Amino acid sequence: MQSGLENFRLKVFRTVARQLNFRRAAEELRLTQPAVTSQIKALEEEAGVALFDRSGGRVVLTPQGALLLEYADKLHVLAVQAMQALAAASNESAGSLAIAASQTIGQYLLPNLIAGFLREHPRVEITTLGGNTEEVLELLAGHRVDIALIEGPTMRRDIRTEPFLEDHMVLVVPAGHPWADAEINVHELLKASLLTRELGSGSRRVVETALEGAGLKTKDLQFTLTLDSTEGILSGVEAGLGAAFVSRWAVRNQLTLGTLRIAHVRGLKLARMLSIAHLAGPAASGNAGAFARFVLENASNLLPRATGLRKKIPRLRAASDV
Repeated sequence: MQSGLENFRLKVFRTVARQLNFRRAAEELRLTQPAVTSQIKALEEEAGVALFDRSGGRVVLTPQGALLLEYADKLHVLAVQAMQALAAASNESAGSLAIAASQTIGQYLLPNLIAGFLREHPRVEITTLGGNTEEVLELLAGHRVDIALIEGPTMRRDIRTEPFLEDHMVLVVPAGHPWADAEINVHELLKASLLTRELGSGSRRVVETALEGAGLKTKDLQFTLTLDSTEGILSGVEAGLGAAFVSRWAVRNQLTLGTLRIAHVRGLKLARMLSIAHLAGPAASGNAGAFARFVLENASNLLPRATGLRKKIPRLRAASDV
């Protein structure tokens, strides 16, 4: 979360304090490392105290640095609130919005949602972070982002979710596979080599739950390769390493090119809800609230045409606390 009203040196200081690494802080701020070092040195001279201890080959906050960080965080929050208040007074959204999205949403759906939102709110500066569902929720819980979009269910009490779209996952195989464009029995999956996402992935959780619900035990399945991205899984299937369950949106290009085909699994339902996640408590306000409302009202009209299904997927608006 950023604000144009925030003191620049304090912004640099907060970034270094969070990263405890000057190089990574410079990359995040899009500055050179010497520029970051110069800003910290100037702030230390202005404050008359050392803010970081750089001895021993590592960077740690001094007691004075930890104290300043408390006030710098408070000033940052006030600067963000001031920008939002000014925007509200002029009836025009402005300021910043940090969004975290789990991988399928971030790669295939989020760009369209952001483009539509910015057409209505062109002065909002958006940054995005990604990861699997658990990683994204940690970013939200740690106040690193204002709002999150996730694929999997969550049992966290500190998170509130609102479903905005139903997604279906499909089984994809190489173009020359015997199952290509065919219908198979769910128990035939026991003899297949399957590629899967890593632990913590919402996609993996949905697949395992559905397979167990269809009478298959996860321990009896041959998960031969685990990958940390949907693109990696699709490349693995194209290479003939096995079959995989992926979102219907993820495989659009491969189906058009003819490198992958869908295998229809009889008796297996792989529907999941894509959800907006907020911190538990009051409803999201400011830019986060505006983005949430925009997604709920417009997602089904803005997203690219999905593949692998013949029926239209309805838009959901109901909210549920988790």
